[in-house]
Amino acid sequence: MTPSDAASAHPGTGKWGRAASRQMLVVVSAPSGAGKTSLCEWVVKAVPNLVHSVSHTTRAPRPHEVAGRDYHFVDEPTFRSMVARGEFAEWAEVHGHLYGTSRAVLEEYAVGGRDAILDIDTCGAAILRESYPAGVFVFVVPPSWDVLERRLRERHSDAEADIQRRLAQAREEVRHYAEYQYVIVNDDFSRAAEELKAVIVAERRRSSRVELGFFGP
Repeated sequence: MTPSDAASAHPGTGKWGRAASRQMLVVVSAPSGAGKTSLCEWVVKAVPNLVHSVSHTTRAPRPHEVAGRDYHFVDEPTFRSMVARGEFAEWAEVHGHLYGTSRAVLEEYAVGGRDAILDIDTCGAAILRESYPAGVFVFVVPPSWDVLERRLRERHSDAEADIQRRLAQAREEVRHYAEYQYVIVNDDFSRAAEELKAVIVAERRRSSRVELGFFGP
């Protein structure tokens, strides 16, 4: 993460982590092209009571992306207005575009007793790590730089300059892997997906998250 990106990340405030301490926030970060979004989409289908929080962004949708499913696509004035109203739990500028996580949506999930999984950049994850210290933080890496570059090129949606910028940014992001509790190497999607599922299932069984009400006070 470059210093300029770090300076562009902003915290939000909210009661999500405090109001529903038994619920779980799972944060997944990875370099662009490492597969974090696909892994999150798979695991919400495999793990009950887990929802994928959809971020807001000012970038244009890629050909295969659907508004409301992949991202909430908004223009910059709308995004800036949301920032001014304090609507984001975190937001950051990444690759020249703005991304943010809705605070109200996270609180809605918590009130409903559902765990939430987010796929966000390392800058936003650093903010959430402070705001929600009980969260579960997972870093996904590709098996090699060559594989990452190939995946980026196979998207057929980015200009050469964008690809080179994403590759350079990836090297900065990977430096932050040790700040995460778990690291998953996405060399085989099925195995990586099962590992992410195993992390979530195990974390749900932590004594700090389990309330044995039948024992009484």
